[in-house]
Amino acid sequence: MVMMPKRVKYRKSQRGTRRGLATTGSELAFGEFGLKVLENGWIKNTQIESIRVILARQLHRGGKLWIRIFTDKSVTKKPAEVRMGKGKGELDYWVAVVKRGKVLFEMGGVPEEYARQCFRLAAYKLPLRTKFISRTHR
Repeated sequence: MVMMPKRVKYRKSQRGTRRGLATTGSELAFGEFGLKVLENGWIKNTQIESIRVILARQLHRGGKLWIRIFTDKSVTKKPAEVRMGKGKGELDYWVAVVKRGKVLFEMGGVPEEYARQCFRLAAYKLPLRTKFISRTHR
């Protein structure tokens, strides 16, 4: 299951900026525990999918997972050894733009130590630094 929009208004998008703080989505909304990002950047659809698989396998005995990000930005790439010019490259992959402080994943219905262990496995798959958060300790 590849995360990508069903339809987009424009197929190719500009790169945009990666500065700033997350204004919305920086607090836990659904579960008791979460994984919060500490840097600005892009997260690929393949990275989100690999984390979803890891966490789904870990939660086979119960608990619920919420994915709070979605890959809605297209990234293009020109083929190898192609000269400059001749237009923008073809669509290569989709990314989710995340700003510092955004909650990426949430989990509920499991003990804290187990959630911490699951999110540690997930954090290895991410290109950005993250932090474990919970409702109890702020």
